[in-house]
Amino acid sequence: MTSALSLSFLAPCVLLAAATLALRRPGRRPGALPRLSEGAALVALALCVAGLVQLVLQRPINGAMRADSISLALALLVGFIGWVVMRYSRRYLDGEAREGAFHGLMLAVLAAVLVFVQAGSLWVMAGAAIAVGLGLKRLLLFYPDRPEARRAATKFALVWHGGDTALVLATILLTLTFGTANLATLSAMVAQEGPGVAGQLAIALIVMAGLLKTAAFPLHGWLTEVMEAPTPVSALLHAGIINAGGVLLVTSAGLIQHSPGAMAALVMTGGFTALFGATVMLTQSAIKTGLAWSTVSQMGFMLLQCGLGLWPLAVLHILAHSLYKAHAFLSSGGAVATVASLRRPGPVAVPGPGAVIRAFALALGLYGVIAFGFTVLLGPKSPQALALGAILIFGVAYLVAQGLADMAPAALTRRTAGASLAAALAYFTFQAGAEALWSPLLPDAPLPGALGWALILLALASFGAVALAQALFPLWAHHPATAGLRVHLANGLYLNALLDRAIGGLKLNKSG
Repeated sequence: MTSALSLSFLAPCVLLAAATLALRRPGRRPGALPRLSEGAALVALALCVAGLVQLVLQRPINGAMRADSISLALALLVGFIGWVVMRYSRRYLDGEAREGAFHGLMLAVLAAVLVFVQAGSLWVMAGAAIAVGLGLKRLLLFYPDRPEARRAATKFALVWHGGDTALVLATILLTLTFGTANLATLSAMVAQEGPGVAGQLAIALIVMAGLLKTAAFPLHGWLTEVMEAPTPVSALLHAGIINAGGVLLVTSAGLIQHSPGAMAALVMTGGFTALFGATVMLTQSAIKTGLAWSTVSQMGFMLLQCGLGLWPLAVLHILAHSLYKAHAFLSSGGAVATVASLRRPGPVAVPGPGAVIRAFALALGLYGVIAFGFTVLLGPKSPQALALGAILIFGVAYLVAQGLADMAPAALTRRTAGASLAAALAYFTFQAGAEALWSPLLPDAPLPGALGWALILLALASFGAVALAQALFPLWAHHPATAGLRVHLANGLYLNALLDRAIGGLKLNKSG
């Protein structure tokens, strides 16, 4: 590798130049500045594309900033979502009292995110993360007269900058111990010398920073309360900024994988966050709040992938989830009318315990056949990859159970069985593609020891139990205890109230 300049490194400079112009006219309808903001975002996207072309023609770049297949994939993601969000903002914010300031802040935050995803040094990552937090807090306070907005911004700053503190401390430890903060150099040195006590502590701090920045349980509440900000801010947050923790973990994979304790923490925290977020999401009536809880669940699943050592799949998850969630938030305004126009009679057929057991057996059987075929064609799969695929199939088995119910139409049975087959094929196909693109830059999944096998079995048992409960839910949905449970789940089991009390959020709400 060589140190040089990638054209993608210029993208943040373009955005910052436009942000400076926009912040000089912070008021209502600042002339051509909204078009200029959109144009700057489009130029930044074009520079990211040019950087990818440059990577194909030249060698990867590694220094304080890096240009490789992972960083440029993430830069393209941020550049594309940034351009879409800025284009959307032109009309959405038209006529707002602080329209110019909004465009300037959004461009500045986008620039910081682009620096973060292309950083090759922990110092650069830490600086960019701090800048993202400072800019996003001001965007969350775009309507400062709303008590809910002030509370959400305060909670966000507390959690986000707590992650910044952990990252800075980890960077100091690693710099003092190894004499460098360059991630590629650190990974090579740790592989040769081992992390040592200071290195293990630094890895724990990096994992802590990743957990805080992905809204992992139990400090997830701020993410579900940022709807007081304009929709473009929610789209940018849920589609890009919330992935900062995942980007940090993937970029530091060469360090983290040398700490079995850190990997175990990611599996347990990520798995629980995924299950908790998905369960609460099902009880939400508001479109945007449901999307926020979906993000909590998806970030937990991404952390689980990191903990299992499936780093290429974690990168793919970041890309796919970001694109989906950006579309979901920007189109959420029409979702209410769409849902209202639909007839929602409930499940076509309620499956009994026998149908549920047959559904899980059929889904897992089809998955086993597909897994065997891909193993023959492409080589053996790691136990972690096979376990993750089984967890995904548990979700499909819920649909298969409806198709196997006694009253289910034959067409539904065929469709649900086909869905299980398609899910297994898609999983292994995307996995093969992700490994081909990014595995040369990432460590292989570790061979599981006793702790690793225990965590894999725990994850399978946990996700399987929740999937079974979901499939059997129609049988006990009308029980009196269900109504109370639904209320408790809709409020996130009131865990967010603890953070409210810790920061005085309830007093802030009353005083507003």
